Amino acid sequence: MLQTIEKIVLGMAAIRIFSGMFEITAALVMLHYNSVERALLVNSLLSMVGPIIFFSTMTLGLYGISTKMNASNLFWIMAGIALIVYGIKK
Repeated sequence: MLQTIEKIVLGMAAIRIFSGMFEITAALVMLHYNSVERALLVNSLLSMVGPIIFFSTMTLGLYGISTKMNASNLFWIMAGIALIVYGIKK
């Protein structure tokens, strides 16, 4: 029996698949140029993309569960995300 995939889960998975393909492409670019300077440049670009991927998937996930949870649970989830962001910046 086939299960239908929720649209939110499909969107989150698609973002992660895109992210993984981006990471693999970046690794191949690093190998192609075979230069520490270029590898650091590519790595710095990846460090900017990572948070965008994180926030995109979290936003979709929160949107998906927002109707299924009460306000206090959503508050604690958002507080946790805020603490992650705070920890990353420190």
